[in-house]
Amino acid sequence: MMHRHSRESYYVVGEGDLSFDAERNPVSSRPSARSELRRFRFSRLGPVGEQVDPALAQELAAAMTVEQDTSGAAPVEPVPAGFTYLGQFVDHDLTLDRTAVDFGEDVSLEDLIAGRSPALDLDALYGRGPERDRHLYTDGVHLKVGTTAAVPLDGANTNRTGFDLPRKGTGETKAEERSAVIPDARNDENLAVAQTHLAFIHFHNKVADVLAAEGVPPAQLFERARAEVVRHYQWLLRTDYLPRIADPAVVTEVFTNGRRFFEPAPDAHDAATMPIEFSVAAFRLGHSMARATYQWNRFFRAGAPAGIATMLQLFIFSGTSGTLSPTGNPADLDDPNAGTFLRLPTNWIVDWRRLHDFPGAGRPDLGVPEGEGNVARRIDTLLTNPLATLPAGTFDGRGQNLAPDDIQRNLAYRNLIRANMVKLASGQQMAAFFGVKELTGDELLSGDGQGANLAALSEEHREALVARTPLWFYILREAEVHGGKLGAVGATIVAEVFSRCMDAARYSILREPAWRPRFGTAEGRFGMADLLLFAFDGDPAKLNPLGDG
Repeated sequence: MMHRHSRESYYVVGEGDLSFDAERNPVSSRPSARSELRRFRFSRLGPVGEQVDPALAQELAAAMTVEQDTSGAAPVEPVPAGFTYLGQFVDHDLTLDRTAVDFGEDVSLEDLIAGRSPALDLDALYGRGPERDRHLYTDGVHLKVGTTAAVPLDGANTNRTGFDLPRKGTGETKAEERSAVIPDARNDENLAVAQTHLAFIHFHNKVADVLAAEGVPPAQLFERARAEVVRHYQWLLRTDYLPRIADPAVVTEVFTNGRRFFEPAPDAHDAATMPIEFSVAAFRLGHSMARATYQWNRFFRAGAPAGIATMLQLFIFSGTSGTLSPTGNPADLDDPNAGTFLRLPTNWIVDWRRLHDFPGAGRPDLGVPEGEGNVARRIDTLLTNPLATLPAGTFDGRGQNLAPDDIQRNLAYRNLIRANMVKLASGQQMAAFFGVKELTGDELLSGDGQGANLAALSEEHREALVARTPLWFYILREAEVHGGKLGAVGATIVAEVFSRCMDAARYSILREPAWRPRFGTAEGRFGMADLLLFAFDGDPAKLNPLGDG
């Protein structure tokens, strides 16, 4: 099952398994018919590309992850920082491969197709449902929540139920004991995405309570609740998330007039696929949005004794990448038996007001003190420097004894090299494929002057970059010169894939054009702030449980 970002091979329909050989050269192989049936289905949207010189990838990665101001260049349209991690949550929803869980079981062909096909259906939240994944549920309807661990600080000295993910509590190592009881361990690889997953748990549980109060029979309650949650989720992605990260004109065109390039008119029985151009390049846009520091809650903010929370701390206070425990030694993160806490310490509960815009959703009382909110970094060719030295747990590397500065820990390098595995098309190839104007050589090398500085690249590598730009870098540079939103190539890929993956879901707002959200704070509007308001009863004590101090 795909539980990490370090997929070792991609099954691409029509091409077989694409991977690296011992010398890191891309190779393909044909799996057995039975094995092929269970593979997660990737596809190739555009043409086959050429391998990027690993030396160029290393130089480019270094330029993209230099030490820099933690806030980055100012975006034209600020995006609340919580959308960075909503995007990560969505990515895991799209790429969760459930077929590995089913291996060896009697599974219908329909289940196999659903398990290997991407859809915006929240299977990373629901798993295979309460009948087959009972351990995720309390009563066959409601999803489990966890309890935080008290710490000796005023306001955080109690255990708080409902503010941590449910955790296993047993195992041969502390890492096993800390593991979250959720379908996809990647949703506990940093604290921001873990708390986002928890918010969706609360949203589902609240929807189920409302439907039960309205008289929905118990036998129908889970499925009715799931249907409502999935539709609201798709609505907020279409109306609140996509227009923030991609050219709204492209998004509107795709959702109004249909897809032109990616599976535009599939047969009703055709399973959806996941384009490698999306998975390996376009939807890695969120890596550039991540901040180095976050005003997290009253304990970790400007002026607090502990200071502002760092990205490293968000990794530390997770179960998949970290130890849920304070540490001054990064090597502890690679040790499965390091750490003292087995649950999230209470003082690390998120203050949602700092990650999403509640005044913009009609709740001016839920603003934060001036200067204490978090805006995502704009989408461009710079990644905040902490992403140059990832904890090994983020890519299933615990136990590999990697040096702290090993290039394998650099997220930009990993993204660029992974494209070689699948011979990803260049940015120029995809621009030609879509029939849109290519970026100029000057735009590729210099951007808007605030992104990655490529002056240190050799002349040979500069020429290679302009001739055949790695697609991921191209899409980020394209966003950079267009004010921080995905441009023609990136926006087309992302919008068309979102459209197809909504179309492929069991419940889909695209197949129900008259459907409108019922749980928003205004008619026809339902965004991420609305989801949080509904999930937590609009209660400041739940949205900011630690208070302002």
